[in-house]
Amino acid sequence: MDQAIVSRILIVDDEPDMAENCRRILDAAGYRCLTTSDALEALRLLGSEHPDLLLTDLRMPEIDGMEMLRQACQIDPRMPVVLLTAHATLESAVAAVKAGAFDYLAKPFSLAQLRQTLRNAAQAFRLGRSPQDRLRERLGHAIKMLRVERDWSLKDLATHTRLSVSQISAIERGTNLPSIESLLAISKAFEKRPSEILGGIDF
Repeated sequence: MDQAIVSRILIVDDEPDMAENCRRILDAAGYRCLTTSDALEALRLLGSEHPDLLLTDLRMPEIDGMEMLRQACQIDPRMPVVLLTAHATLESAVAAVKAGAFDYLAKPFSLAQLRQTLRNAAQAFRLGRSPQDRLRERLGHAIKMLRVERDWSLKDLATHTRLSVSQISAIERGTNLPSIESLLAISKAFEKRPSEILGGIDF
């Protein structure tokens, strides 16, 4: 089983055999996979299942891989997307990366190539972490984004919350989960209810 395991992978390919072959290979390597050959179904699964990584074909009817990439980034900007194609060109690879794809694999690719790409994604996006780790990281990121939107420094937020700069820094980095008292203070500083901040992290 791979060391840096991605918990859930959504595989989208309009060729069902290709999607199923990928699933069997990755299941055997210890990954958990969802598969579909329907792009519209894939978008529904992105919203309902919240996979850790999307593995999608580039050329598909109805919705192609680039549009799938764009919509996936809107649903979850933190989710890595890997595009697969049997028609690889330098131009399409560059366009995919510019649009936000984590990687781009040309078919036929080897099992070693695919697994290395998933390991790289797991390391880069810190996937396969415990729910507690992910909650800390997402909540910390949400608080940091609220601070940045206000154009506040860490010291500014510390002044508004009466927390220390080191406390807030640890919360934003995802090292510490804020206590109830700290979360109430942070929420008050941003003129929000705690439920608004928690509801916005999509956890």
